Amino acid sequence: MKASRLLVLAVALVAGLVAAMLAVKMSNRPEAPQPVAAVPAAPPAPETVDVLVASGDIAMGKRVAAGDFVWQPFPKAGIVEAYITRGAKPNATEDLAGRLSRTGFARGEPIREQGLVKAERGFMSVLLAPGMRATAVEVKAVSTAGGFVLPNDHVDILLTRAAPKAGNGDPYVSETILTNIRILAVDQQVNDGKDSASMLAKDTVTLELTPRQTEIVAQAQQLGVISLALRSMRDRDEPLVEESADVGGSVKVVRYGVSSTVSIRR
Repeated sequence: MKASRLLVLAVALVAGLVAAMLAVKMSNRPEAPQPVAAVPAAPPAPETVDVLVASGDIAMGKRVAAGDFVWQPFPKAGIVEAYITRGAKPNATEDLAGRLSRTGFARGEPIREQGLVKAERGFMSVLLAPGMRATAVEVKAVSTAGGFVLPNDHVDILLTRAAPKAGNGDPYVSETILTNIRILAVDQQVNDGKDSASMLAKDTVTLELTPRQTEIVAQAQQLGVISLALRSMRDRDEPLVEESADVGGSVKVVRYGVSSTVSIRR
């Protein structure tokens, strides 16, 4: 065999060996890592403040205890001035114990200090708005919307009395003497009592009245029968209209031979 062929074979053999070695080396090289997507940073947790809330339902007129309250974290951005915070009043649970609830609080509802008032005696005076009076009237179930009139409802007050003798129509007349009057209590019940007791016949209803309205109701009870007409809940926001002294109209009442004139609102 010629030397030139041997040289070509040797070169080819060496080239093959080098190629094989390069192939083995490339196959053993570790794979390049895959790019990792950047994970967005979690938003910072909102700053919270401990707020005093009701640990359970608190009925209107209840004398509260320290166990009726609990501290609960609230987002600081949602805190309003009326809320009681631990930072401002750390001893609020003890300080508020023994007060009367002027309004009802649902479980978890923030406590507002103006809804709890100090009262050593009964709570009826607590429920009254400033300048108002509480007046009780005798009623029956048939004259209170079938017994569906409950505390905190609003009603119109009607008076049914004997018609003047000069009239030739019905022997009795009815007229609305007051409108949009708040019910404070039904008998001794100051809560709405939506359970079984709410449909029982009642004997007395306590009304929240202005001083002038108190006089009108007192006169009306002497003149005839009082009835209550239940109003829609949407009427509660209507402004209160104080009755003027000139209510218009009068009825002559004779008792035991003594006559007197009583004015009523028409």
